[in-house]
Amino acid sequence: MVILIPMVPSTPTQTPASGPPRARRVPWVLAGAGLVAVLAAVGLVWRGGDDARAPSAVAAPAKGTQPGGAHGGGGGAAAAAPAGVAEAEAAERRFSDQTCFPELARFNDGVTMESFRDWAAPLLASKDPLVRDYLKAKLAELIGDDAKKAGQVVDWARDAQGAEFQVLLSGLRGSDAVQKPQVAARLLEAGMDKGLSIARRAGMLSALDTQKHLTPDAMDRMADFARDPASTEAGWAATRTLGRVMARESENLGDASPYLDRLLTIATDAPDEQIRHLAQTAPLHNSPVLDAKTTARFERILRSEGNEDGRDAAAQVLAMSSDKEHVLEMFTDAFQREQSVCVRWALFRFSARVAGRDALPVMANMATVDPRFQPLYGIFETLYAQGHVDFIRVWNELPDQNPFGCMDRHT
Repeated sequence: MVILIPMVPSTPTQTPASGPPRARRVPWVLAGAGLVAVLAAVGLVWRGGDDARAPSAVAAPAKGTQPGGAHGGGGGAAAAAPAGVAEAEAAERRFSDQTCFPELARFNDGVTMESFRDWAAPLLASKDPLVRDYLKAKLAELIGDDAKKAGQVVDWARDAQGAEFQVLLSGLRGSDAVQKPQVAARLLEAGMDKGLSIARRAGMLSALDTQKHLTPDAMDRMADFARDPASTEAGWAATRTLGRVMARESENLGDASPYLDRLLTIATDAPDEQIRHLAQTAPLHNSPVLDAKTTARFERILRSEGNEDGRDAAAQVLAMSSDKEHVLEMFTDAFQREQSVCVRWALFRFSARVAGRDALPVMANMATVDPRFQPLYGIFETLYAQGHVDFIRVWNELPDQNPFGCMDRHT
């Protein structure tokens, strides 16, 4: 049975090293009925985004088709290969790099783990993002829950280039086997391997960000690595992975405090400003209620961080502290010392988040210190007088949420 289907371009999630993908029109194509379900599954599997892509330093053209076994995958090198594998390898040579979906249907029906790299190479040469997304999902399916197959993909990714590197790590990242301790350990070891390039190590560490849990040792190694001045983008990837797994652990009602502890160490000690800022903003994704110890550590960031974006983030996180009275006192003191109007704006508005209407005396004092805030104080005072209680409601009622142009710095 043959079905006529319209193809809609996908927009995969970007990574720091890649620019926004260009939209493209894909013509109507013929596809086998078996592939329709596969393509539908691709949309579901990858809707959440894909961040295990190769940074720019790894972005070389995809490899061309190699003789069987040239990638070390174990397929086709032996003379006595099974008949099905031999037929599949012969079919591989007939694939065109002008990809159409009937060829993907043939690929889908015949590809095996052993033949995946060789068969995928000419398809990757098409540079079609839909094809690439399909290959990621297909590889995840082939890996399944098999730790041995997952380890093979880690080995492949150590020397893969460009689009192939992206597909290998993304497929592994989306597989069930990546949750197995031995597979996660292999990825971590590769991420810590000084013999690999920083960009490749970043990809390995990013592939861990779908983990449901990280061991204390893994958290310690990532945190120590992120504080290494030489870690650069790989340290950034390690920090992001810690933050993402923390958010997932929190969503599953697990204990996020061990992750937050490591992230705060990075947030205060990492020499790289971008890595510090990423760690400083990580708690905003799971909104923990800060205890006294964590409040004190974010207070240190508010007082000593040289980057105003970091001080801005600290003010936002401190608004979630359980010690509201202490935070208001801290904000009052910090406002008087602060030179950046953007950080002052953060201290001013997040005072309202800390204590709602009860923060108005603190906000009035801030408006006295800096007259630019007097009109803003009047607006907050009016909104609370009208009966608004929830901070988000108050925020949404503001006529101008960006009175000093601070948000323009991040556009």
